[in-house]
Amino acid sequence: MSQQAAQRVPPSPVPDPSTRAFWDAAREGKLLIGRNSRTGRVHYPPRPVCPFDDEGEVEYVPASGKGTIYSFSIMRAKTPYVIAYVELAEGPRIMTNIVRCDMAALQVGQPVRLTFVDSEGGQPIPMFTPA
Repeated sequence: MSQQAAQRVPPSPVPDPSTRAFWDAAREGKLLIGRNSRTGRVHYPPRPVCPFDDEGEVEYVPASGKGTIYSFSIMRAKTPYVIAYVELAEGPRIMTNIVRCDMAALQVGQPVRLTFVDSEGGQPIPMFTPA
């Protein structure tokens, strides 16, 4: 028996100066990741200081929106939802939700693609759906 993930409305984020570019890009349908300009290492969430190396500037670059499910759990709340780690094609793993899916059919290693779900206040939140 399949169970379609219900449309859960996530709470609104509270942007601050260090995350404003990320949320502005989300309004344009883009997922940003951070990249160290010296080493090329990428990270998520993007932040002003590289978590791997304190040398080099961090630049925000758009992710392809492609990934695979690394791990997931079905949260059997009043409105069930799927929380997951998705490994982006660029390398970083991000905690997110899998939406618009048959929860019973999800598998580790399954390809997913970026989508956006509006939060309570209307800010689009990056999430993923089966590819």
